[in-house]
Amino acid sequence: MIQIETLENIELFPYIPENIDISMAIKYGVLFGNDDNENIYAIIDKKRIGEAVHFVTKLNVDFPIYHLEEKTYENFYHRSLELKNDEDLRATTVKEDEKDEDEEDINLAEFLQNSSDILTSEESAPIIKFVNALFFQAVKRGASDIHIETQEHKGEVRFRVDGALIKYVEIESKIISLIISRIKVISNLDISEKRIPQDGRTQIKIAGEVVDIRVSVLPSYHGERVVMRILMQSENIPTLEELGFSDEMTDQFRQLLKYSHGMILITGPTGSGKSTTLHAFLQSIATPEKNIMTVEDPVEYKADNVSQIQANSKVGLTFASALRSILRQDPDIVMVGEMRDKETATIGIQAALTGHLLLSTLHTNTATAAITRLDDIGIDKFLITSTLRGVLAQRLVRKLCNSCKVEDRISEMYATEYGLPEDAEIYKAKGCSKCNFTGYNGRQAVGELFLMTDRAKELVKDSASDFELRRAMRSEGMITLRDGLVDMLMKHETSLDEIIRIGLKEA
Repeated sequence: MIQIETLENIELFPYIPENIDISMAIKYGVLFGNDDNENIYAIIDKKRIGEAVHFVTKLNVDFPIYHLEEKTYENFYHRSLELKNDEDLRATTVKEDEKDEDEEDINLAEFLQNSSDILTSEESAPIIKFVNALFFQAVKRGASDIHIETQEHKGEVRFRVDGALIKYVEIESKIISLIISRIKVISNLDISEKRIPQDGRTQIKIAGEVVDIRVSVLPSYHGERVVMRILMQSENIPTLEELGFSDEMTDQFRQLLKYSHGMILITGPTGSGKSTTLHAFLQSIATPEKNIMTVEDPVEYKADNVSQIQANSKVGLTFASALRSILRQDPDIVMVGEMRDKETATIGIQAALTGHLLLSTLHTNTATAAITRLDDIGIDKFLITSTLRGVLAQRLVRKLCNSCKVEDRISEMYATEYGLPEDAEIYKAKGCSKCNFTGYNGRQAVGELFLMTDRAKELVKDSASDFELRRAMRSEGMITLRDGLVDMLMKHETSLDEIIRIGLKEA
């Protein structure tokens, strides 16, 4: 029996030796690493010692062979896969086989393997390796979207990280068209149709984690443009305290969630954290004694004590139809991913009127604007005042990197335009290696909570304007989004540029 020692007390870094096919090595359970002294080791999988040692001996190299403790090996394995995908991405951006585009479009379909984990995929086609590496890099950097744009002489890939677009890589325009074709194939779109917009979706696995990808393809002047929305399934639902709102606002959330019936809405633009907040709300009140049901598109969190339904418009399972069916399942609490239309809103209102607590989202800029939005889609004002308990408008604001932020001052022009104290001491972004040279590190939630008080009900019934409603609510102590943004600025947690980007003027 082959005896292999366990390597201990040495910090290993993943390494790819020259002239070794790392994909084949991984296939046979072999990894490579080096230490601080540049010594190279062959690390083998304990469960596959025979074939791993056989593979290493055929390489004619003199690397010492070891294995690692199980958890250490698993960690090193995933780090090695990261390095492999980084190398694949780098190689594909500088080298590509010259093939006819139409021929490549046809060949791409042959490589479709929906069930494979992209980190362990053994696909050798350069375009497939590039797309796999692209997805991996986006998830690794915490990107919410991938933008692929075709320009006159080149293509460009950008990631949306913490709400801002960051240029990732430039690629030859002819390669971009092949990449878009690959994305169309895995999204079940027509690769031959380049004249009209197309929408699709796909699922991939990265290190065992399921990632839902929404794909939008749009023809532009120089070629097609693709935007892919990345939706990670997660089991880590934050608590109300972990959402990052003020203690006072968190206490108000708890009071709202004590209602046995009515409607609670969360508003904000795409990517503002609405789904996360909704699930935190649900998890704070979820118990085995309550029947909690949701309809989502897609299911982003795996929640305990909650029955989750995935909407699927292709088979007729829309938010409205799913909600109608849910109400026949004797629910106590219902969560609907989004109030998209009058039908969904009407059914939701009826549910709130008949003893159910309903949670959902709307796309509005402020909390009070939810009244106008519900009115616009045809909900009567007396129904709004009878069911609505409260509306939370929220944003995610990038926080300055504490390692590199630099002092700044508010100029007279900005002070006048935005109503800020002139010459006040603030901080701005600079950029360093710790924040990937963006100047920001992480995001903080900022919220505006509108409660349907007696005064608010009177104003809504009297068809008061949004301005009048906001003024009245501020007099009752409502903290606005603007208040939260300015507070972060003055506490040196974010920059003036960031709060303007988020919407200081509109808030």
